[in-house]
Amino acid sequence: MVEINKNSESLEKALDKHDETPKTSKEEEVGFHKGALNTLVNERNELIKIIQNIESIMQAHMKRLEELGIKIDKK
Repeated sequence: MVEINKNSESLEKALDKHDETPKTSKEEEVGFHKGALNTLVNERNELIKIIQNIESIMQAHMKRLEELGIKIDKK
């Protein structure tokens, strides 16, 4: 288990162990960050789809309530 230096100002400094941390090449690091961004973009897109589905279902419930004579304040 890695000990974390809680007095450091940044995550990199807190986890920095010069003798234990294997060095990665710039290309590997770039690939890692590109892959992370690609994954996060896909996750964000899926979240947007979920929100759109929820909004559609909410609209259907509000429409039906209005048909039943219940007035809904749209905020």
